[in-house]
Amino acid sequence: MRIYLDNSATTPPYPEAVAAMTAALRENWGNPSGIHSFGRDAFDAMQAARAQVAELIGADAAEIYFTSGGTEADNLAILGVAERFCRGHIITSAIEHAAVLNPCRYLEERGFDVTYLVPSAAGFISAEQVAAALRPDTLLVSLMHANNEIGTIQPVAELGRLLAGRGVLLHTDAVQSAGKLPLNVAELGVDMLTLSSHKLNGPKGVGALYVRHGVDIRPRLLGGGQENRLRSGTENLPGIVGFGCAAAITRERLTEQAAKAKLARDTLLAELHRLGLQDFAVNGELSERRLPGNLNLSFRGVNGAALLLLLDMAGVAASAASSCSSGSGGPSHVLSALGLEDWRLEGAVRLTFGWQNTPEEAKRAAAIIAEQVEWLRSAAGGEA
Repeated sequence: MRIYLDNSATTPPYPEAVAAMTAALRENWGNPSGIHSFGRDAFDAMQAARAQVAELIGADAAEIYFTSGGTEADNLAILGVAERFCRGHIITSAIEHAAVLNPCRYLEERGFDVTYLVPSAAGFISAEQVAAALRPDTLLVSLMHANNEIGTIQPVAELGRLLAGRGVLLHTDAVQSAGKLPLNVAELGVDMLTLSSHKLNGPKGVGALYVRHGVDIRPRLLGGGQENRLRSGTENLPGIVGFGCAAAITRERLTEQAAKAKLARDTLLAELHRLGLQDFAVNGELSERRLPGNLNLSFRGVNGAALLLLLDMAGVAASAASSCSSGSGGPSHVLSALGLEDWRLEGAVRLTFGWQNTPEEAKRAAAIIAEQVEWLRSAAGGEA
């Protein structure tokens, strides 16, 4: 039996979303920009999905712009704001996803100033840090809603209140929190918010950027003017329909699904303790300020990459860090920013649970993890 514990990387699509996509491919293959009936049918299906995605975050459908995924949406938000200015100041954090960090570094090369806030040892950025970093030329604050590696939930709503009326735009990457936490853009006070379909049991290759009415950002793709001239290119209608379907299902089942993920996570951790496994630590704060299905562990005297290979061979799928940067070779930039000891950087493994994971699976996975950790320690001749 294979056990999938890498739900922060991607999630299995709902059967209903697959069915909706299949129907769109077979029966609704017109171009949404077409003026004939085939195009109108496709356009109507796209608009219905836009409304479903908007309802997930309490937005107006006209504020949703479809993209190829979370990375493009993050780039559109950050570079789309910067395109309006020759210079300026941006605030972000040292633990953002690469889809935020790399556009910020790109802008630094072009004359913008960027402040990278350092988190606490538990993985949090405070509103006080942001307030202290604000300057007269600050254009944008981009802070993820929940971290993809350690699951810490940042005080985005507090930032929204802090920045209200200051003329500073607030963007949050909610790729990890959407579908796991209730989201409402008005309550968060954000100007832009990033979503990704395949993180909430929809298809890959489609995402969205929420842009509040009245916010002016510039397009990054120039062409036929689709998505109200903000994102040119023929829309991925089957993916969009699948995304909309997944958003609607997730909205209905969010509380139940989050509880199932949390139960499986807590069961695995409790089982590791019951089995008597020693010398491991939870990275990030294990509290209500953490995503319900997120668990990041470090094992003393163990190489995380070696452990992941053994776990995969034993039927447990997990990861070491963000899947988008898992081939970088170095330690996690998120864990490094927390100032952790070397053994915690070396021996880190991310286990992320979804609604489909059961307590029985969690217990089985814990037994496999304990067995492989002890084997690696024994093979290394004891603890490092």
